[in-house]
Amino acid sequence: MRLQDEPDIPAQINIVPMIDVIFAILTFFIMSTLFLTRSEGLPVNLPKAATAKQQQVPSRVTITVDEQGVVSLNRKPTTVDDLTAQVRTLVGSNPEVLVIINADEKVGHGKVVAVMDRVRQVEGAKLAIATQK
Repeated sequence: MRLQDEPDIPAQINIVPMIDVIFAILTFFIMSTLFLTRSEGLPVNLPKAATAKQQQVPSRVTITVDEQGVVSLNRKPTTVDDLTAQVRTLVGSNPEVLVIINADEKVGHGKVVAVMDRVRQVEGAKLAIATQK
């Protein structure tokens, strides 16, 4: 009696664990990119606008007016009276600087207009107001 060799079972690759790993990595990258949004201003509740557009400008200056009416220039507290001189030094001779105003939706209209008026006194500064879509 001879022992017969068992028939060779063809090699198989089980791809289910590989798919699980790929989906785990994909989930990690999706979740991590959600937290990569860059915020230049301080956190405020922006008003909503249906016609909001994304601005693509290489250099930005951000002015934040929070709920209490405190004005900040690039996250540093300042006053409305000092805005013109500070923005002028930040803008310098660069005509492509966009000045973004992040004003909380509860801030009075007069405060935002005062900030806008100070920014408009700077030659070459382009003005934008941040909103939520």
